[in-house]
Amino acid sequence: MPLVPSLGSLIDQPRLLRTIALASGGLIAAQWALADVLHIPGGGLGLLAIGGGVLWLRGSSPRPTYRTPSTLKAWIQHCAEVLDQFEAFETQAGLVCKRQQRQDQLDALLHRSDPLGVAVVTSEGVQLPDTGRLQSALSGRHPLTLCMGKPLPSASSSWSWPAALDEQDALLVWLPLPLRAADLLRLQQVPERQSIWLVVNQADQAEDWSTAYPALLAQLPECWHRQLLIWDGAPDQLRALLLPIRRQLQQPRLQRDLTRQRLLEALHREWQAELEALRRERFRTLLVRSQWLVAGAVVASPLPSTDLLSVAVGNGLLLREMGAIWGCSWSPEVLQVVARHLAAAALGQGVVEWTGQALLGLAKLDGGAWIAAGVLQGLSAAYLTRVVGSSMADWMALNAGVAEPDLELLKQQAPLLVARATERERLDWQSFLQQAAGWVRSQAPQLN
Repeated sequence: MPLVPSLGSLIDQPRLLRTIALASGGLIAAQWALADVLHIPGGGLGLLAIGGGVLWLRGSSPRPTYRTPSTLKAWIQHCAEVLDQFEAFETQAGLVCKRQQRQDQLDALLHRSDPLGVAVVTSEGVQLPDTGRLQSALSGRHPLTLCMGKPLPSASSSWSWPAALDEQDALLVWLPLPLRAADLLRLQQVPERQSIWLVVNQADQAEDWSTAYPALLAQLPECWHRQLLIWDGAPDQLRALLLPIRRQLQQPRLQRDLTRQRLLEALHREWQAELEALRRERFRTLLVRSQWLVAGAVVASPLPSTDLLSVAVGNGLLLREMGAIWGCSWSPEVLQVVARHLAAAALGQGVVEWTGQALLGLAKLDGGAWIAAGVLQGLSAAYLTRVVGSSMADWMALNAGVAEPDLELLKQQAPLLVARATERERLDWQSFLQQAAGWVRSQAPQLN
C-alpha cells in the first residue's frame, strides 16, 4: 500500500500544477537562502528541520558516571525509587495508585525466610536417582527444601524457562546424553546469575567416554563447563558428586541474599517495563503537541534563519519535558549535545528528504487547505521532530539511572537509534498524515 493516499479524484490538475510549482519554488528559495545567503552547506529542508539539535549549544560534557546497583541494599533503594516514580505517574494521570500492591510484592521478596531451596530439573526420558538418595546427598548442617519438578517436554511450542524455578536458590539440571536441542534451548533461557549445576550420567553414553566427553563439551557453551558434573551412575558416589553444591549452601544467609538480589533485579525489570509503557504514553501526547508547535513556528516565521531558531527553541522545550518524564537529571548542555547527535544522524540518513518527497506528492490533505511552501516546510519539520524525539526517547530509556550519558557511545549508537525510530514512524505514517490533515486545516485561514 502506498505511503501517501491517492487523492486524484479530489484534485484539479491545473491547480495541482500551480500548487506543486508554488511549493517547489518555496523549497528552491529556501535552498538558495540557506546555501548562498546564509552559507549553510546542504541547505534547504534538511537543515531547516534539523534544528532540533544541529544548531544548539556546543560544548563538552563530563564523563558519564553510572549508577548500576551491585548490592542488595542498592537494589532495594533502586526499587524504592521506581515505586516513587510509579506513584508520581499514576497520581498525575489520575490512575488508581498501586503503590501498596507493589510494596507488598517487594516486602514478600525481602522477607523470605524459608530454608534454601534446590530444584531438580530434567527433561522427558532422563532417569533420575531416587529422591531419598538425592535428599541425603544434598543434606548438610542447614535445612534444605528439595523440589522435584515434572520432566520438561522434549517438544514444545515455547522454550522459555519455567517461571517457578526462578525463586529457587539453586538448580540441579540432569541432562541426557547425547544432548538434545530442546535442552540446549532451555539452558539459553536460564535467568542470569541463577545458581545452576549440570549433571550428566556417564553410564548413559554407549560410546567410548574419551570420545563422548569432548563432544559434550563442544555442544555446551563454554560458560557451562565449570558447572558440569560427571556422574558414573554409582549411587554411593552421588554425595561426593554433589559436594560443590553442598559447599555453596553452607552459607545460607549469603545464598539467600544472592537470591533476593537476583529476584529484585527481575522485579525491577518487570516494573521498569510497566513504567516505560506509562512514560511512552505521556511522551506520545507530548510529541504530537510539540511537533505541531514546531510546524506552526516554521510557517509563522518570515525568514529561513528565523525558522531554524523556532525549530530549535521548540525542540528544546520538548527535550526538557522529556527529561522530566524519564527522570533524567542531565544538564541542558548535555541534552542539547545528545539531541544534536541524533538530529545529525537523522539528516545523514535522509529522513527529511524522504519526508519532503512524500509530502510533495500530497498536493492537499483536504478539499480546502492547499499546501504552500511554508506549510510543506512545517510538515517536514514536524516529522523530523517526531523521528528525533522518538530516538531520544529510546536513548533516555536505555540510560535510565545514569547520572550523565556516555556521549562517545552515543556517537556510535545514534545511527541505529535513528534508523529504528525512522522505521517505527514510517509504519505510523498514516497516523501522521491524519494529524497533519487537522493541522493543515487549522492553518488554512492563515494561507487564504
